[in-house]
Amino acid sequence: MDKTAADGPGVLPWSMRDIPYRNIDREALRDHAALFELLASASFIEMTSDLYTRNLVEYFRGDDAVVGWLTQHWEPEELQHGAALRRYVRTAWPQFDWTRAYQGFYEEYSRCCLLDRLATSRSLEMVARCVIETGTSSFYRFLANASAEPVLRELAGRIAADEVRHYKNFYRFLRRYREDEHPGRTAVLRTLCSRVSEIDSEDGYIAFKHVFTVRNPGADCARREYERFMRGIGGLVYLYFPSRMAVKMFLKPLDLPPLAGRMIGRSATTATRVVLRWRAHRAGASRGARRPAAALEQRGT
Repeated sequence: MDKTAADGPGVLPWSMRDIPYRNIDREALRDHAALFELLASASFIEMTSDLYTRNLVEYFRGDDAVVGWLTQHWEPEELQHGAALRRYVRTAWPQFDWTRAYQGFYEEYSRCCLLDRLATSRSLEMVARCVIETGTSSFYRFLANASAEPVLRELAGRIAADEVRHYKNFYRFLRRYREDEHPGRTAVLRTLCSRVSEIDSEDGYIAFKHVFTVRNPGADCARREYERFMRGIGGLVYLYFPSRMAVKMFLKPLDLPPLAGRMIGRSATTATRVVLRWRAHRAGASRGARRPAAALEQRGT
């Protein structure tokens, strides 16, 4: 059996019963208001996994190994992520109307989640999937690193581990399709870059918009609000984002020669840290986040 899969069809690697929601320390969340927007937004996207699973199943129809893994492992685990995050948000911020915000998100996002937006070949779609899993595993590792709240650290750590395992499965399928389709590195790189830009410009903004409008009745969430929010968490991202892990996962689909891979990986990691540091300072070392701002001062940045 593939070591990157779960124990069997429908068997989840962990349960929501394993998460001690009753022990959430709300005091530890007091100085980290940005975590609310991040977690609520993430819960929306994860809860919509059935939409893009349906698209992927249709796209890969005829490949029983891929379709079976998507329906028996990937989708149930992604939906559990959404349910687990939803419960955390509802427990930590009970005043937030999660259901109303999610309904608005689903109505808008479902119009964007279309089959014809997938890649032009199966190998390149697997590349795109690797980008998604790079982003999600890095995001949840970032949350686990950044949070001072123990229950959130545990939950984010469990989800991050799931997403790394999902990445390994998509990469395994990519290697198989690459043998038949032989996509060039230029096409792979183009897919990597385009999918990253789509994540930042579409998924995250739509989710944030519906969190923002429900939390701020009557306010209009123009894109500048999302951009302001992203700038505001620059300090947190600089301190806690797992740059080395993210760069390594991002570059892997390029199948670079070992020496070139190590050299490019080190350079890309350094460049990523420089960009994150610049963004942190541009945002005033993350306004409103006293903990990362103090840490930046201690580092002499």
